[in-house]
Amino acid sequence: MRTVVFLHGFGSSARSWDAVISHLDASRYRSVTVDLPGHGTSADVMPASYARAVDLTLAAAPGPLVLCGYSMGARVALAAALADPARADALVLVSGHAGIEDPAERAARRASDEELAGRLEGMTPGELADAWNAQPLFASDPPAVLAAAREDLLRQRPRSLAAALRGLGPGAFEPAWAQLGTLAAPLVAVAGERDERYRDLALRLARTAPSGSALTAPGGHRVPLESPRAVVAALDGLDAEPR
Repeated sequence: MRTVVFLHGFGSSARSWDAVISHLDASRYRSVTVDLPGHGTSADVMPASYARAVDLTLAAAPGPLVLCGYSMGARVALAAALADPARADALVLVSGHAGIEDPAERAARRASDEELAGRLEGMTPGELADAWNAQPLFASDPPAVLAAAREDLLRQRPRSLAAALRGLGPGAFEPAWAQLGTLAAPLVAVAGERDERYRDLALRLARTAPSGSALTAPGGHRVPLESPRAVVAALDGLDAEPR
């Protein structure tokens, strides 16, 4: 039986994986969920940093782990695999990437995240949920997906999320594209068919990892909410030959 550690995206929590886990074969997988720093039950876990998130991830269960992360969680999954390759049985990176390589672009993203974090601190949970869902990235989300994401956002603390954005945003992530070639673990990169940018990133992840493959899922960026069976298919396909 494989142990799968599920790592959620920004503004969400372990609950965002409920639909995926409900479709998993319990005889094949042990499912473990983690609330990352600044989120859910870890709202007070500070600093909200990749180092702290990696520690939480690797402490979630003993032995080899399948690391399955969405968006921010995909970056944490990759960081954990690189921090302790012997523990990484496999990776499923959903709507993820390996960091912003250009230093100027990364600095600009850090500045953008800092500005947004400052605004989040002054919002109510409802205002935060509406502002986050209004991003162009989620414009094509069906109403049920927007509603599910909003429900999770309403459970979060704006100040904790602001800290998480500063410490766990894309601008704070040290790019790891060059290190992907050192990973022996199978890697499956998943992206939604409507999410063109992340489809391209998934293909690059698959080409760069020695045992990489890519899977296109029905839907947009929020694959775990919109197409949970696609994540299950990625997990079930880990033992197949790389495509």
